[in-house]
Amino acid sequence: MQSGISASQELQNAFNTLVSDPSQRALFATIESESLRPSNTIALTNDSFTDDLEQLQSHLSPNQATYILLKTHPNEANGYAAITFVPNAAPVRQKMLFASTRLTLVRELGIERFRQTVFTTEKSELTATGWAKHEVSESVSAPLTEEESGLQGVKEAEAREAQGTGARRGHVSSRVDVKTGEGVVEALSGLKEEGCKGTLVQLKYVLPDETLQLDSSSDGVGGAEVGGRIESKEPRYSFYSHPDADGVKIMFIYTCPAGSKIKERMIYSTGKSWTRTVAERDAGLEIAKSLEATEPAEITADALNEGISAAASDGQESGSATPVGGGGFARPKRPGRR
Repeated sequence: MQSGISASQELQNAFNTLVSDPSQRALFATIESESLRPSNTIALTNDSFTDDLEQLQSHLSPNQATYILLKTHPNEANGYAAITFVPNAAPVRQKMLFASTRLTLVRELGIERFRQTVFTTEKSELTATGWAKHEVSESVSAPLTEEESGLQGVKEAEAREAQGTGARRGHVSSRVDVKTGEGVVEALSGLKEEGCKGTLVQLKYVLPDETLQLDSSSDGVGGAEVGGRIESKEPRYSFYSHPDADGVKIMFIYTCPAGSKIKERMIYSTGKSWTRTVAERDAGLEIAKSLEATEPAEITADALNEGISAAASDGQESGSATPVGGGGFARPKRPGRR
């Protein structure tokens, strides 16, 4: 899920200065007027970047998110870390906005510049002690908490996303190992059986074991009934065998209700490609079209028919999902707007 926000020229210039100026250690950035903009800088005063982390503390607010572009290895081309600091007390919309824009930040500044991206919620994580713990956790494969598992899934998906659409579409990756619960592949495989029309299969993504689970499977569902059958309080991946004049077309539907939890939004939006992998590689489905909507009620018979018509006119699935309803997922309002 991307926010549609882009890096301003001011931020581009400020980052170039950070790269070229040996006196700068870090650059702060924020989201303002629906654009990524620079805010503060801190000076490079010690040889080790961890000794300069203490300078960050006075710029961190207990209820305001920010980005920090940190120079960790000044003499190396990829000597930077992109830190997203989202305190627990920050407004919900702000949390959503900063989380969904963090990949855009590194992409537009040059993803090759950053050796790591870090997501933090506590000021203590951005101290010499906190950074040491972070490096230990990165190097040691230890049991993960539910939150850590979720963030790890996001990081892995972002890494694949950063490789570009060409690496994600046009084939089904055999390298992605997707954990599936009992009955998932069987239910999906059933959609391609002869005579299977109007079957709706819903999958949900379960933490902390990062497993796709079968939520429900319903037969004889008409196009006008699909939206009413999809879970309305949590995100869902749904597959529907849509009958049309040429037989049956398989639709992949991703819904993410406005009331969903922030972590759910992050995990489900980055897990879409994994779910397609299960359907196409493991269950052998041919997806005719993908649809995305905020509320399940937006998945109407007309939306399904239009999706099939668009796929037919394209000649094949384009790889990008078609937003329905009010243009897909609403962009979160920027902080302070009412």
